[in-house]
Amino acid sequence: MTRHTLGIVLPVLNEGAALARHLRALQPLRKRGALVVVVDGGSTDTTWAIAQQALGSLTDTLILAPRGRAAQMNAGAKVCQNHPQIQTLLFLHADTQLPPEADKLIQQAMDAGARWGRFDVHIRGRHPMLRVIGQMMNWRSRLTGIATGDQALFVQRRTFDAVGGFAPLPLMEDIDLSQRLKCLGPPACLREQVSTSGRRWEQHGMWRTVWLMWRLRAAYALGASAHSLAERYGYAKAPPDVPAALAIVAKAPVSGMAKTRLIPALGPGGAARAQRRFVLNSLHTAQATVQAAADASAKDPAVGAAWGPVTLWCAPDATHRFFRALQRSCRTAPPLALQLQPQGDLGQRMLAAFEAHFSSQTASPSQAVLLIGTDCPVLSPGHLQAAALALQTHDVVLIPAEDGGYVLIGMRRCVPEAFANIAWSTPQVLAQTRQRLKAAGASVAELTPLWDVDEPADWQRLHNLRHDSP
Repeated sequence: MTRHTLGIVLPVLNEGAALARHLRALQPLRKRGALVVVVDGGSTDTTWAIAQQALGSLTDTLILAPRGRAAQMNAGAKVCQNHPQIQTLLFLHADTQLPPEADKLIQQAMDAGARWGRFDVHIRGRHPMLRVIGQMMNWRSRLTGIATGDQALFVQRRTFDAVGGFAPLPLMEDIDLSQRLKCLGPPACLREQVSTSGRRWEQHGMWRTVWLMWRLRAAYALGASAHSLAERYGYAKAPPDVPAALAIVAKAPVSGMAKTRLIPALGPGGAARAQRRFVLNSLHTAQATVQAAADASAKDPAVGAAWGPVTLWCAPDATHRFFRALQRSCRTAPPLALQLQPQGDLGQRMLAAFEAHFSSQTASPSQAVLLIGTDCPVLSPGHLQAAALALQTHDVVLIPAEDGGYVLIGMRRCVPEAFANIAWSTPQVLAQTRQRLKAAGASVAELTPLWDVDEPADWQRLHNLRHDSP
């Protein structure tokens, strides 16, 4: 009997409230050989941070892809191509929970000759009609041979490749794939149930949602465009991906010199290890942003734009073995550049990064640059994309920090006044920066505040993201 090792693709967008719980529920399957791939569509909540914290323990891979389930699931399936042992793909919505033996049930179906299939669905919620709606979905699926994403669609990898994967549709991508898979054989309709959230029905009205979904399906069957139906369904269009260069201000993880305010809680070595992790996560966030844009641009130059370069501004020494190792392992194009932070206060060091970018012969005159530190674990590619977009209409963009500073500053032209006479490392940083920018006549966009990790209480907050998520 063939062992079908499973690749679980989880497309997510702003699912931070329950993501950790859902990832924990997949651990029995991971222990039996399943690979869990989380594909973010540009979240701006804690989704990216939770998935990043879970790498290696609750999930195996975290990537960024253009927003939309079809694009995200195709990107996750592509990751599975790097693992030849994966014979079956399972596409799982973030609010859907599998039965405990899902991998074994899928294997049994494949061993019986199925090439694809799905589970029955149970819809969680308070309203008694949700049970009826779930039963109707299961009955309709058996009658038509069409599976929906809520039913946890699974398919042989070679079969998925043979039909070309998900079509680039903003809606009905599951229906479209099912129709093409039906040409190769009927689905395995497993009676074991997955459990999915009923929030969509409860938020928008039970019968109103059912009626809307039936109308959309009927319209699609009669030839209506999936793009026009997505607008009727209320799907917001993904914002355009606007490119920018990235500068990361980083300190080497030297024991006793890194994250010194965490030493009382973690010790010198623990604080240094925390710094190492922060730098790696920040670079991963930058790499994911650059790679997703490169992939989109390669597929369709009209919708993708090249991000980069990425420059790591290093202290105390750009030749430190940690930074050199990062440069060797980084897969961005152009390659990761290392620059030594100059002497001076924080403002002078940040200003040097902006001046270097805008004076560079290789930088496009119109290319904006975003500068970040490494202390904000909840800064995501979605935030970087939103900041770059804001610079289309503003000279400067800021993401404030809850402690009175900021975790990101971006510019489309150099405004040196932003760094002059600032009381760094105090709660007055943001207010003083606003004043300097206003006096300089610069237009400023401020995005939603985030938080960084400076004190032991911040470290505990980071720990709680993964362990205390409801």
